Formats: sequence, structure tokens, C-alpha cells
Amino acid sequence: MAADLRFDGAGLIPAVVQEAETGEVLMVAWMDRQALERTLATGLAHYWSRSRQALWRKGETSGHEQHVRGVYADCDRDVLLVQVHQRGVACHTGERSCFFTPLAGPAPAAGMLERLERVVADRKAHPRPGSYVAGLLDRGEAAVCRKIGEEAVEVVTAALGGEGDRRVVEEIADLWFHTMVLLGARAIPLRDVLEELARRHGRPPAPAG
Repeated sequence: MAADLRFDGAGLIPAVVQEAETGEVLMVAWMDRQALERTLATGLAHYWSRSRQALWRKGETSGHEQHVRGVYADCDRDVLLVQVHQRGVACHTGERSCFFTPLAGPAPAAGMLERLERVVADRKAHPRPGSYVAGLLDRGEAAVCRKIGEEAVEVVTAALGGEGDRRVVEEIADLWFHTMVLLGARAIPLRDVLEELARRHGRPPAPAG
């Protein structure tokens, strides 16, 4: 299948790298045939560095490896989509994705959850006076769980009380926010939850009865 890919005059093909669980676009890189072969053979993303003119494995110095879940060619077979599980961050700047500079439009939803995850981790490691997250974390896990319970009740109340879709959205945002605080308190990566959802998506339905 790789034999009929359309590499450019330099023997390269662009690779769009996407987080498999969320669909977030992480980066764009280049592959030559050897990089593609190594990627398929090892399950770890390999690319061709045009600046260094050398093959490199993502994360070989930083530890931010990309574990490959799938590689796909587009309809013209001149661009690859590489779906990965990103360990750590994808961008050399320390950002999760290389695409963090907005020109128009809101932040992607999945990216927003990951930003929130980083904020909670920062407030946990470096508490700031007046920070709601830091204060809630300081009160302990029981306090966080009580807030989750309160927010869950408010979601149900908004949904069944005829308060309108906007109110439901606001209450769900509050619920998600506080569950992110609980994950941060326990140092559970958001990625673990997303992977569990993906695992369940592929699970056959339970037998009736």
C-alpha cells in the first residue's frame, strides 16, 4: 500500500499528526520512505528533519514519544494522517499542540479541556492567593467531591426545570470543571478518561437481562 504513495521531488510526504482519542491536530511533519517504514514497524512516530537532513524519532531526546494508532493516506495519496497517543507535549515550545496561535475562532473543545488540565496542575503546584482552584484543592478531596455533587444536581435541575438549553450548558460546564479539579487533585491525566471512553466505544453491548 505504501508503494503507491506520491512523495515529492525530495522524496518526502507531509504528515498531519492527530491525537487519536480527541481528534486534536498536534503538528505537521515530513516523512521519507524510511521514516514511514520505521513508523509502521515500531509503532513509534519517525520523521525526516529537513533542517538537519536526518531521520529522527519523535521524543528521542525529550521523551515526548508518539505511539502510533493508525496511519492513513488521503484520496490523492500525497498527504498522510498519523493518529497517535502523544506522551507529553507535541510542540518544541512546550505547548501541547503546535497550533496554539489563534487567528480566528474559539479554542477547540478538546484543547480547552487540556488547557484546563494544565491550569489545575499549575494551581496545585504553585497556589496563588485568591485562586478558586487553589483554594478548593487546599480544602481537600472531600470538598471537591461535594462540589461535583452540587453541580450534578444543578445540571439535573436545569434540565428538568425548563430553564432552557443555555442554562443546561452552563451547568454542565461547571460540572466538567469540577471533575477536572478532582482529576488534578488525584494527578489522573485527562488522557486516561478519554482512553477509557474510547475503549468503551469499541466494546460490544452487554447481553440483555
